[in-house]
Amino acid sequence: MPTVSNSSVSFAETDTRRDEMHSAIETWINDLVAGVDDAQSSDEFQEWLDVQSRFHDYSSRNTLLIKQQCPEATYVAGYRTWQEEFDRHVQEGESAIWIWAPIITKQCPECENSPSYHEDSNCDYDETPPEEWSKGLVGFKPAPVFDVSQTEGEPLPELETEATGNAGDLVPRLKDIADQFGVTVRTVPEAAWSHGEAKGICKATSGDERAHVKVRDRSNEADLAQTIVHEYAHALLHADVDDETERAKREVEAEAVAYVVGRYFGLDVSGSAFYLATWESDDPEVIRDRLDQISSTAQEIVELLED
Repeated sequence: MPTVSNSSVSFAETDTRRDEMHSAIETWINDLVAGVDDAQSSDEFQEWLDVQSRFHDYSSRNTLLIKQQCPEATYVAGYRTWQEEFDRHVQEGESAIWIWAPIITKQCPECENSPSYHEDSNCDYDETPPEEWSKGLVGFKPAPVFDVSQTEGEPLPELETEATGNAGDLVPRLKDIADQFGVTVRTVPEAAWSHGEAKGICKATSGDERAHVKVRDRSNEADLAQTIVHEYAHALLHADVDDETERAKREVEAEAVAYVVGRYFGLDVSGSAFYLATWESDDPEVIRDRLDQISSTAQEIVELLED
């Protein structure tokens, strides 16, 4: 059985070591699934979820426009929406982010134009008067929106997902084993970070066999270590996967690996439950379904760190 030393876990070098590790990881995964269930039913998460539901789900075209004008944008809404929905106000002097807003109005059942355009068209439809027409999309118009960073007022609810505890020399040790995974890892200063609220990213460059991991630097080394492990898990498990519909499952796997490794080294990784709760499209049971992948990847990282 595992022995505890300085809040971290170690396993004796015996023939049953890997079985003992797998058993411990299975127990921890059960704890994580229970933690996600608890997180999803908590008042804190429900408040966060309520606020998220008030933000508009922008089209891919508008999302691209937003990122082009404000790459660091996270939460975007109109001027009045910020005031009326969130009790926040756009700061003086801020420049708007321009998107295409749909024009919804009554439209002709035949030519699908609005009443004013219908009058100027060659459409002869006159079976029902315009006041009886149904509403529909007749076009788009430019509309200004603003990112939360351009506003001030009541804070938006946040979920505590950071790992905490004494990371010791875990961060440099994680960087030392990057080559053995075929990964390039770089810590980017906060001021130079250009990936919004993301703590880290993992990308594979076309024609390059190495995955490239970048993590946002921060004073919390326990959380920095957790992020590095999370991105290593993506590199090991998802280097050849680009199916966007699988994104939630990839995040579940990567965070579960980070949870296991963090717990092995004595970190408080309970925030992983809130992180996984935000991927609400997936039942937390998917963590158990992918136990073998999670377990083998976590063990690989742990063993290299111990060596």
